[in-house]
Amino acid sequence: MIKKILVSQPRPATERNPYSEMEHRFGVEFDFYQLIHLEGLDVHEFRLQRINPLDYTAVLLTSRLAVDHYFRMCEEMRLQVPESMHYYCISEAVANYLQKYIQYRKRRVFFSENNRFEDLLPTMNRRPNEKYLMVSSDVHNNDSVINMLAENGITVKPAVMYRTVASQWPQDKAFDYDMLVLFTPTGVASVKKNFPEWNQGETLIACFGQNTTVAAEEENWRIDIKAPTPDCPSITTAIERYLEQHIS
Repeated sequence: MIKKILVSQPRPATERNPYSEMEHRFGVEFDFYQLIHLEGLDVHEFRLQRINPLDYTAVLLTSRLAVDHYFRMCEEMRLQVPESMHYYCISEAVANYLQKYIQYRKRRVFFSENNRFEDLLPTMNRRPNEKYLMVSSDVHNNDSVINMLAENGITVKPAVMYRTVASQWPQDKAFDYDMLVLFTPTGVASVKKNFPEWNQGETLIACFGQNTTVAAEEENWRIDIKAPTPDCPSITTAIERYLEQHIS
């Protein structure tokens, strides 16, 4: 019987969300706990990559977190970011967030209306001498963006400034779930680190993303729910479909 489900992400900000709807519809309980967290690399670790941020005239930013770590790293390296630096952002929200660190000028800050770096190609092509740095984590999905830009004659240097690490499971919190919902390979590793003797047994596992699925399969876990698929583009859709089939 499926009653208690762990979702390894933060609890949704509002009560109106797919998880709450499923709780009411199927009589299940969703518990939210992040199995992973992010921490910044220190200056010594970053310097091992032999990257000087000031060797670049532009920086590609995929999130507010990337913005924070870019300016944090420059500050800790005692680098003064020049006013001539250009910022290419995945979205307007990320672009607006830059105002925390710089005076916003449209000639310096560019963003996509549709969360796609492809939209910025015309702007990039007008600046053939630009040198691009892309702020990344150690576990990132930027290869497709970097490859797309390379195919268009634009070279980007990825710079790892923060990492994904396993979170410590609270000692007073039981790990007694009927289903685990995992989103990253590091989430899989976190389960193994916190519960090295854990056996899946009848526990269901739902994985979002091919890399997460592969990591779980390498642990010889049975994957009961996968997303995205053509029929289930989101993990919530996939879980809902499974519950419809197995809970009357």
